[in-house]
Amino acid sequence: MSVIFPPALRAGQRVALVSPARKISAAELAPAIATLESWGLEVVLGDSIAGDFHQFAGPDDLRRADFQQQLDDPGIRAILCARGGYGTARIVDGLDFAGFRAAPKWVAGFSDITVLNSHLLALGYASIHGVMPVLFHQEGGELALETLRRALFGEAFQPMTAPAHALNRPGTATGALVGGNLSLLQTITGTASQAGFAGRILFLEDLDEYLYHVDRMMLHLHRSGQLAGLAGLVVGHFSQMRDNAIPFGVTAQEIIDRYARLYDFPVAYNFPVGHEADNLALVVGQTVTLTVDEAGGRLTV
Repeated sequence: MSVIFPPALRAGQRVALVSPARKISAAELAPAIATLESWGLEVVLGDSIAGDFHQFAGPDDLRRADFQQQLDDPGIRAILCARGGYGTARIVDGLDFAGFRAAPKWVAGFSDITVLNSHLLALGYASIHGVMPVLFHQEGGELALETLRRALFGEAFQPMTAPAHALNRPGTATGALVGGNLSLLQTITGTASQAGFAGRILFLEDLDEYLYHVDRMMLHLHRSGQLAGLAGLVVGHFSQMRDNAIPFGVTAQEIIDRYARLYDFPVAYNFPVGHEADNLALVVGQTVTLTVDEAGGRLTV
C-alpha cells in the first residue's frame, strides 16, 4: 500500500498542541510555544492542554473531541502531541479521519503516541515519531529538536547512524519505517491501529519496563507472526529497564536478539531513537535503506 505524506509546513501556518494521554499545563509548554513561534508558526492550544482528570489530560471524551477538532480544522496544518504517558489507545477508536483524509496534516509524537503513528500508517498516511513539546528543551536534545523541525518543514532527511554493536547482524534492506514503543505495539496488536510489518523496517524503543516484560512482548511479536517478513530491525533506546529480585539474566538488547536471530533480516542496535535526549525524528511510512556493517548501522533515504 502506498503511503500519503502530508504537505510540509510553511511559516505563517497554524499548528495545534494537544494532549491525548497524560495531563500537562500550558505553563509547562511555554518554552516549546516560544520555539514553535520562532519557526514562524502560530500555535493553538487544544482543550486537552490544562485538562485534568486523574492522570489524564481530561476525560476520554474531552481528549477525543479535542483531537477530532484539530483533525477537522483545515486551518490546522500539524498536530503536535504535547506529551505521552498513557491514554491514547482509549480514544483512538472514536476518531473520524474523514476530514483528515480530505486535508492530511502532520501528526507528531512518540511513546504513547505510537498508537497514532501506527493507526495513521494503517490508514495509509505518514506521521512523525519525534520529540514532543514537553521535552523540546531537554539537555542534550538540540539535534532531536532540529530533526523534528526538518521533518515538519519537509527538509531532506539526514542519514542517521549508530555505532557498531556486538549483536548487530550485517546486511542491507530497504522498506518503509514502522514501529515505535514496544509496549504500545503489543497493545494494539489485533486492533484497527495495527500496521503491518511485512516488507518494512521495524524500529523499537521502550522505557521503564521489567526485563521479563520485554521478553514477553518480543515473544508475542514472534508468536503472532509480526516479525516474519520484516525487511530489517532497528533497535533504539531501552531506557531505565527494571529487574526482579531474582535477575532475568540478560539485557533488553540480548532479549531482542534472542528473537531476531530466528530470522535473517539485518539488525542494528543503539540507534538514537526513544526516551533519551537524542531522540531523532523518524517519519513513519517513509522508505529508507538500513545498512549494517562493521562500522555500525545507518539509515538513509
